[in-house]
Amino acid sequence: MTVEVAVAQFAPGTDKAANLGTIRALVGEAAARGARVVVAPEYSMFTAPKLDQGVVDAGEPLDGPFVAKLGEIASDAGVYVIAGVAERLTDNDRISNTLVAVGPDGIVAATYRKLHLYDAFGFKESDFVVAAPTDAPQTFEVDGVTFGMQTCYDVRFPEVTRRIVDAGAEVVLLPAQWVPGPLKEDHWTTLLRARAIENTIYIAAADQAGPFGAGNSMIIDPMGVVLAALGERTGTATATISADRVAEVRRKNPALQLRRFRGVEPI
Repeated sequence: MTVEVAVAQFAPGTDKAANLGTIRALVGEAAARGARVVVAPEYSMFTAPKLDQGVVDAGEPLDGPFVAKLGEIASDAGVYVIAGVAERLTDNDRISNTLVAVGPDGIVAATYRKLHLYDAFGFKESDFVVAAPTDAPQTFEVDGVTFGMQTCYDVRFPEVTRRIVDAGAEVVLLPAQWVPGPLKEDHWTTLLRARAIENTIYIAAADQAGPFGAGNSMIIDPMGVVLAALGERTGTATATISADRVAEVRRKNPALQLRRFRGVEPI
């Protein structure tokens, strides 16, 4: 059981149509190389120089035109497309920072709403975004491999990834807008590899390119080996995900079986 996965790195702006055009081009590029799953960044729908009321005004429900267009892109390419959207809520003052996984049938296969908001390093995402409830993680399957999702700042909380793994995920897809700053790229690489190693899973992390993201999108295997990375450039990188590799690593390092703490309740 193998699946070709791609991370797609670009710099979304405030023009939704232009963002969709870039996603379409990158998905087509990845699909031409055999990708079955293509991961785009957090806030792929709409990114402004400053997180403000503009992102709330740009928000759409998941049955709105942006996700519908993602469905067309996924269907045309015959792939799963994962992207970050600003989801409009009944609370019109804030949005949900939401990931959608849209299948080749054009239908949303799974969603993930950001749990830990970026109220750090001088930012205050919670002014305009609602933190998601700690519901059970959603997963979806492609060619016998189980995928889960999480968003950006959530990677700093290892229990988030562990819950997704406990739900059966062998691969965690991680869209981000990892804001540049002192040591931020080092944090990004270290945290991604740590989540892969400690959970014996693949991580496919798609960051925004500059100026609002640090780039360095990458795919990491269950031993922490970086299989593909994009540096600072716009484009796609692909790698083969193997369920046999996950099983092999878990035989060598049965950390998930040996752990002594399970089932920590959310606050």
